[in-house]
Amino acid sequence: MAIPLKQRTLAKPVQVKGIGLHSGNPVRMTIKPAPVNHGIKFKRVDLPDAPCIPAIFQMVVDTSLATVIGNEGAIVQMIEHLMACFSGNAIDNALVEIDAYEMPVMDGSAGPYTRLIRETGIVEQDAPRYGFVVKTPIEIEQDGKFVGIYPCSSFRITCTIDFAHPVIQKQSYSLEICEDSFAGEISTARTFGFLYELELMKQHGLARGGSLENAIVLDEIKIINPEGLRFKDEFVRHKILDCIGDFSLLGMPFLGHVVVKKSGHAFNHAFIKEFFANKKSWETRPLKEALEAVCRS
Repeated sequence: MAIPLKQRTLAKPVQVKGIGLHSGNPVRMTIKPAPVNHGIKFKRVDLPDAPCIPAIFQMVVDTSLATVIGNEGAIVQMIEHLMACFSGNAIDNALVEIDAYEMPVMDGSAGPYTRLIRETGIVEQDAPRYGFVVKTPIEIEQDGKFVGIYPCSSFRITCTIDFAHPVIQKQSYSLEICEDSFAGEISTARTFGFLYELELMKQHGLARGGSLENAIVLDEIKIINPEGLRFKDEFVRHKILDCIGDFSLLGMPFLGHVVVKKSGHAFNHAFIKEFFANKKSWETRPLKEALEAVCRS
């Protein structure tokens, strides 16, 4: 599927209900269409004056358990799955109104968001899409973790994970991200965790909403979810989903090949800061112009 060249938004509002993974509290959310050049913004309608938080990397305030954005004391936690949905479906402009500090976990993936948005419809707007075009490589590496980005005529991610667990072990996956590949190969991959971690977090008042309904849970030797996996390599696919969500906080789409090894939210965020520090390695251009230049070369 071709990369959309004009900005896009939802055809009409979408309402979502669920619970927060860590709080266990009910959450109501409405995703609304937004005008051109609005970007993605989160609005805390439960707070006085309903503060708005732009979904850009400068607003990230925590990456320890999930990606959290904040502004003037208001936060929204665990935005990466919805942000991956926006990026994977090439939605540039939307207003997310939410009545809690934590996003609804849904089934632990971006699949429910993707289905709702696709059923509602996506509309093209009368303005060009701009994006980052990678010209020279940017890389960071630390303690076995690695993220790099390289020139490419599309948006591609290659991800490798390695866990000392008999079900996971070493997994790698690579694909070009477009609407169809995201919906079919990435969006339904669920978050995962280990039973001992879940029990420890609950002792500390976290993961109150966590269950086999919204995560893959593993004990020391096996998956305890009775239905098993949706993909044999669902673990690395979910890590790609998280990467798409985290890198969407660049604020615009980009043409480049991202290579990720053993990374997580914190290291992805560190890479984004490194990306912006290397302004000679990329340029911003209308995507139509950038793709035409690729075709001529």
